[in-house]
Amino acid sequence: MPLLLETINSPADLRQLPRAQLKSLADELRAYVLDSVSKTGGHLSSNLGTVELTVALHYVFNTPEDRLVWDVGHQTYPHKILTGRRERMSSLRQFGGLSGFPRRDESEYDTFGTAHSSTSISAALGMALAAQQKGEDRHAVAIIGDGSMSAGMAFEALNNAGVHDHCKLLVVLNDNDMSISPPVGALNRYLAQLMSGRFYASAKHVGKQVLSVAPPLLQLAKRLEAHAKGMVVPATLFENFGFNYIGPIDGHDLESLIPTLENIKQLMANGAGPQFLHVVTKKGQGYKLAEADPIAYHGPGKFDPAMGLQKSSTPAKQTFTQVFGRWLCDMAEKDKRLVGITPAMREGSGMVEFHQRFPGRYHDVGIAEQHAVTFAAGMACEGLKPVVAIYSTFLQRGYDQLIHDVALQNLPVVFALDRAGLVGADGATHAGAYDIPFLRCIPNMSIACPADENECRKLLTSAFEQDHPVAVRYPRGAGAGVEPEAGLQSLPLGKGEIRREGAGIAILAFGTLLYPALQAAEKLGATVANMRWAKPLDTELLLQVAASHEALVTLEEGAIMGGAGSAVSEALQAAGVTKPLLQLGLKDEFTEHGEPAKLLALQGLDAAGIEAAIITRFGALSRAGNGPHPGLKSVA
Repeated sequence: MPLLLETINSPADLRQLPRAQLKSLADELRAYVLDSVSKTGGHLSSNLGTVELTVALHYVFNTPEDRLVWDVGHQTYPHKILTGRRERMSSLRQFGGLSGFPRRDESEYDTFGTAHSSTSISAALGMALAAQQKGEDRHAVAIIGDGSMSAGMAFEALNNAGVHDHCKLLVVLNDNDMSISPPVGALNRYLAQLMSGRFYASAKHVGKQVLSVAPPLLQLAKRLEAHAKGMVVPATLFENFGFNYIGPIDGHDLESLIPTLENIKQLMANGAGPQFLHVVTKKGQGYKLAEADPIAYHGPGKFDPAMGLQKSSTPAKQTFTQVFGRWLCDMAEKDKRLVGITPAMREGSGMVEFHQRFPGRYHDVGIAEQHAVTFAAGMACEGLKPVVAIYSTFLQRGYDQLIHDVALQNLPVVFALDRAGLVGADGATHAGAYDIPFLRCIPNMSIACPADENECRKLLTSAFEQDHPVAVRYPRGAGAGVEPEAGLQSLPLGKGEIRREGAGIAILAFGTLLYPALQAAEKLGATVANMRWAKPLDTELLLQVAASHEALVTLEEGAIMGGAGSAVSEALQAAGVTKPLLQLGLKDEFTEHGEPAKLLALQGLDAAGIEAAIITRFGALSRAGNGPHPGLKSVA
């Protein structure tokens, strides 16, 4: 007998199934997700937790006509499988393959591209009101996790949505951080269906009409209703935003989910306004190892489902994240003023040990990057030394606070920017391509670009020693493998060094591309400068190199436009120096997901690409380097 899942090529096929078969389909879908992710790597725990919810949403709503907007989107593998992409799951997060997040250009069922949190309610509200304005009868559903609900943007959207009385918007809160306690069982299933049913809605409407002639009685009735619902559900908050709150219900119980969603759909058809459904799910549902440790199985690489995650027998190279985590603990031990701040990225940013050793100085503010930056500013005002561990791509969300609350007041906040540059399988949504351009233009800011692990530790110390804001940007994963030195030595602010002496052409490297630059320079006979700082720029070294070479090349794993190469060009112009300049970096395009080395090669930022670009631009001059220029001095 063929598997049910093999017969589902679109949600239309799903909606043809008898409801009695949906449980079997969900079981097959969960097994397929587990098998797929074990072969490709990717997000697992979150996807195992949304299987039944995905089935129920596509079963009840007429997708893609009805719009589903998945917040963050790292829980959409079941959605992808049910929407005609089952056979392509083997290409997940690989170059040219399926994205790990929703993408509008990948499928009509991906109604909104997501990957950063807390955007779903805003987008879905925009879709619902657009449909209303165009006279189109469709629903918009935002599926948002409890973590994403901690961000201010989600509440801004709720506040806006609540004033649109006839809006066909449903917000589904996927709560996977609380246990399914007794109130979520049979009694609460009944209450959820009752509160989403016609009788309750009609009685509520009639009651308001009858009591409206006696305002004191109406207010008393509202208080009694809120109190009665509040005994079993946290309704009051969301109803005060203007939503009809329903739940919480078991997000793995299709016999609860489907009737409730059908009732909600009918409520919206009757003009009941925005609805809020609270479902409780379990990360890793159905796979015991992921249930027991959902963090470890959040984003695993390839593994054997029967064996689970196994520790490698060969020690892995130390990652930049680990370098930062160890530096943070060492510096905290030395300086009691240090406080560590993260917007919900404790594990990703390498702060687990710091949290364990210095719990009173560790602050996880939730998915609230804007708050994290201003919170750090407030601490800095009181004489503390905040270190904000944040991914480059997420600092974009706190940009106004960075300018107005930190830089304008010249406060000594260190920003440890993880995932700077390309990030591989997560793709364009997570790439740290823009931090140099958007930081470089801010007065009082400095930007350090360590070339390897040892420099990363030293430049973090340099940043911490300053009395103004400094960002230290470093990539995902490991670098050249240079073992960090013990101690807390620093490097001079705004000073680089010559790493290879040549002639003709000088390559000015910012960050970890120093090492492919050195490889290319060996073939070209070029000089290589490790610039270390994008701001302040080492103009003394720059002008020395410019005076002793025929042409200059800048190299950075960041956006070319406005980046470190632009800083070099501006400095040369300011000094009245005219010199041929080739700027290499990330092109003016969004980089696809794929294996990092392949992506760098496609951008021409591996050793071969650097060499080819220099030869193409400078021709015979690129072969002229046959020894160090006599006027060039090494700068330590």
